[in-house]
Amino acid sequence: MTLILNHFVAEAPVVIGRVSEPQIYIADEAGADFFAREALLDVAFGPARFEKTAERLREGRAPADGLALVMKDADALIGTLRLWHVDAGGVDALLLGPLAIAASHRSRGFGRRLMAEALFRAFVSGHSAVLLVGDAPYYEAFGFSRRHTQNLILPGPVDEARFLGLELVAGALRRAKGLVTPTGPAAGVGLREAA
Repeated sequence: MTLILNHFVAEAPVVIGRVSEPQIYIADEAGADFFAREALLDVAFGPARFEKTAERLREGRAPADGLALVMKDADALIGTLRLWHVDAGGVDALLLGPLAIAASHRSRGFGRRLMAEALFRAFVSGHSAVLLVGDAPYYEAFGFSRRHTQNLILPGPVDEARFLGLELVAGALRRAKGLVTPTGPAAGVGLREAA
């Protein structure tokens, strides 16, 4: 976890040329962010996002308290990241995702800033481990590794090379073995269900 904390603390402001971007900030997700978040996820992942195995662990659940984040450029939502409670084969953990940054703001380090903030908040909140399904070369920079998920099974098909884990506390996933299941609180009626 030291690397993550050091990365978070030592991170310099994003600079384009010589002009800083102080209007870009990370905040807790609010109800008013619903439509912008869903639109961003639709563009980033398309309708197939609802068919992914990781979605089986999120559907009908609320994200973990304080771990549903958005990134904004002034008032425009440009990024989203949520973490969810799961049981990782007998170990309490979080499931990270989805992470999305608007195309207009990609390749500028904003995804890394959002990741660092989410992992920092998870650690400070007392969580010990995080799982995800994603691009290994990107997430390995944060300490995620396939070795932490070798004994875990997701509730559906997944490319095993993309199923990664991170121990925020050393040894947290050592005893994790078996099926990953959702454990978070049920979500309230969402706007999609209400329509």
